Amino acid sequence: MFLGVIADDFTGATDIAGFLVNNGLPTVQLNGPADFDLPDEVEAVVISLKSRSCPAEEAVRLSLDALAYLRHLGCQHFFFKYCSTFDSTWL
Repeated sequence: MFLGVIADDFTGATDIAGFLVNNGLPTVQLNGPADFDLPDEVEAVVISLKSRSCPAEEAVRLSLDALAYLRHLGCQHFFFKYCSTFDSTWL
């Protein structure tokens, strides 16, 4: 596994997963850490969280859990994807 991505919402996860696939990187998008095996040909895993819309302590915990899972998969590089265009949750 080459790349692990943690995204703060589904839209951001879908954006980056699409970019990776369009550029030839076999990618899987998950809604949180999974409890099943991924295909061997996968080179990138994008984990979609709901961390933009939850309390900070929960967001940190979710992100660290996702990072631990990506490390468990053997990812060598990591990227934290946040806010594709603007933060619609900020008032």
